[in-house]
Amino acid sequence: MKIIKFKQKRFYSYKRKVLIKDLVLKISVGIHNFEKKKKQRVKFNLVINIDQNLIPNDKDLKSIINYEQVIKAIKKITSRKHYPLLETLAEKIFLKLFENLKIKKILLRIEKLDVIKNTTSVGIELEKTRTNEY
Repeated sequence: MKIIKFKQKRFYSYKRKVLIKDLVLKISVGIHNFEKKKKQRVKFNLVINIDQNLIPNDKDLKSIINYEQVIKAIKKITSRKHYPLLETLAEKIFLKLFENLKIKKILLRIEKLDVIKNTTSVGIELEKTRTNEY
């Protein structure tokens, strides 16, 4: 006898995202000598896509991606050492944040605010997605 299982009907399709906008930190970053001597203002923007099946639980903060914890992680990473390249810093941030299996994709923009005259900022934007391969 063959048992047929019916999929539970889904009424909604979700895209869940955590946003961190315009986090400005004074950090040590850059290849130039003046950048190695003095910390500079750097702005971070993140869009973090999370598991669409995640169900928030008011009594358990582990059921969500806590933006305060993300910010603490970025502050910890940036306070530890000098990063010659924004790309290297971005990879450190990706590595740390992807430790959380609920995170599926991260769009990260990092901008130096004071390094080039006549610009508001210069920087990079990278997007990294977790693959299903293990």
